[in-house]
Amino acid sequence: MEKKDGFVSARVEKILALHTTHTPNFLGLYQNMGFWQESNYGKGVIIGLLDTGINPGHPSFSDDNMPPPPKKWKGKCEFTGNITCNKKLIGARNFVSGSTDPPYEEGGHGTLTSSVAAGNFVDDANVFGNANGTAAGIAPLAHIAMYKVCSNVGCSDVDTLAAIDAAIDDGVDLLSLSIGGYNAPFYDDGMAIGAFAAIQKGIFMSASAGNDGPLSATLSNEAPWILTVGASTHDRKIVATAVLGNGQEYNGESVLQPTGFPHDILFPLVYPGLLDQKAALCSSGSLNSTDVKGKVVVCDKSGGSTARLEKGQTVKDAGGVAMILINLEIDGDGTLAYVDVLPTTNVGYNAGEMIKAYINSTSTPLARILFKGTKIGFKSAPSVISFSSRGPSLASPGIVKPDIIGPGVNILAATHVSVENKTGTDLTFNIVSGTSISCPHLSGIAALLKSAHPDWSPAAIKSAMMTTADQSNLEGQPILDHRNQPADVFATGSGHINPLKACNPGLIYDIQPHNYIQYLCGLGYTDKEIGLVVQQTGNCSLQVSIPEAELNYPSFSIILGPQTQNYTRTVTNVGDASSTYVVNITRIQGVYIVVEPTTLVFTKVNQQATYSVSFSQTGGITGRSVQGAISWISNKYVVRSPVSVKLE
Repeated sequence: MEKKDGFVSARVEKILALHTTHTPNFLGLYQNMGFWQESNYGKGVIIGLLDTGINPGHPSFSDDNMPPPPKKWKGKCEFTGNITCNKKLIGARNFVSGSTDPPYEEGGHGTLTSSVAAGNFVDDANVFGNANGTAAGIAPLAHIAMYKVCSNVGCSDVDTLAAIDAAIDDGVDLLSLSIGGYNAPFYDDGMAIGAFAAIQKGIFMSASAGNDGPLSATLSNEAPWILTVGASTHDRKIVATAVLGNGQEYNGESVLQPTGFPHDILFPLVYPGLLDQKAALCSSGSLNSTDVKGKVVVCDKSGGSTARLEKGQTVKDAGGVAMILINLEIDGDGTLAYVDVLPTTNVGYNAGEMIKAYINSTSTPLARILFKGTKIGFKSAPSVISFSSRGPSLASPGIVKPDIIGPGVNILAATHVSVENKTGTDLTFNIVSGTSISCPHLSGIAALLKSAHPDWSPAAIKSAMMTTADQSNLEGQPILDHRNQPADVFATGSGHINPLKACNPGLIYDIQPHNYIQYLCGLGYTDKEIGLVVQQTGNCSLQVSIPEAELNYPSFSIILGPQTQNYTRTVTNVGDASSTYVVNITRIQGVYIVVEPTTLVFTKVNQQATYSVSFSQTGGITGRSVQGAISWISNKYVVRSPVSVKLE
């Protein structure tokens, strides 16, 4: 095939994996005021989502108060029924190989992500009466275009690449992809190749980091021209409290809040796992020889939602009255709210250890579950949930990934059919978690920024988000991880998204497509490999090759040996015309950092300034990663870049 005219490349097809009423307010977005109003709710911006399809009849995709799509829109609508596209859902196409079906939802994922990014306002949204309120996507007046690339067997990277090309031609402004699942060099990564084609046309792309945390180096979608998004908690919980016979109480979560469950009766409490590891997981059939009838059953958490539903069904079939689902140690103390088949609470690992210790301490352990409903104002938010994939990047260790975190835990989002057929209940909305959900939050914010700043490049939008990200939770303490320890840069990236600050960042780090080519040359890629990424002839002999850390990125990732390393950055003033910034360096153990100049003075908007940074070891520490930050501070702005240094 390589000898045929027009041949570009051939490679083995890969299958990718699929990775709200309150989160707009949690992010500082309120109707008829502030940034939401200033950005006109994303009006006129087109978000293309690549996913499992969409349910066009869902109220989140009503076109009430929506303008017609922009004249540039060239997309298609392939629905065939009475319910089809409208001024909100302006396009829907199916790219699943071998399928000629309309792009209706398959699995629920695409409807969820679309509603989070740009769902219209829906009053009285809730799940079983919980999380009640007006549901809205982050950019509620933006347009949605769905490109179905996923079926029940996964998402082909070939189909994904074809859909990205189509979306570019159709006229989308942003792309949101909550899919991924493998690490590869960028020339062998369909997502990276498609995203590069998008940014060359000025189209922003965000993608989920993956749900393979908390282990390190588990990221997907690592290319520096993609916004890679991890998942954090927000300050709402649907509380279910385990109350023990000794009076101790442990808060957990549950979407199912049964009103008829007796709250004043203590039931016998049992942990089948004391005798049988299979029974510890309450897997199917494991309780057949265990007396759990009329008891509250403690089960260890494992696997995904199917495994969890199986546990509840196993307990129910064996006659248990309720279940306390306990996190494994690797999951820490972050809890998830589920719809289940019997009264349940999911509690954290440390609470679970206390519950098990209580069971071992008495011959007659007792417990009950108090269902307390929706509570708002948990000050530990945001924190990083255990499943959110962590850095460092394997494909490019000189770039900090993930880039940022955003709400991805217990989010109310649109669903297409019954939440879980086993519950026997049809729901319009569901509570869901995953980086699949944090990604469209950031896509929606990018749409708001695009509406407010139509002249900003994809890199400028990304920089604005990253350099203004929050480092603290609602208590003003450092953002914590699932172990209740300060989260590191490989969990948070630049920090937690702050939309209001991102709209007015002061300075931005811009990057042009040719800068990425210089960076790819610096990675040591061959001209052919670079050509596969950028879809044009690559020739590093004609380019200024730059090391990874020299890319004008809003963060620094340095692998530092005994030799001093020097890098430059260029910032563009998008704040006040006349402004002065002074550098502030967060001290990093074992590293000496010098920034020159120490002051940047601007006299006009869009003026640029360049500074240099040198990194050198101070001695005494090797074989570990240390972290800090370089910030430029004016009387109005703080422009922060995280710094990660691996000492060798």
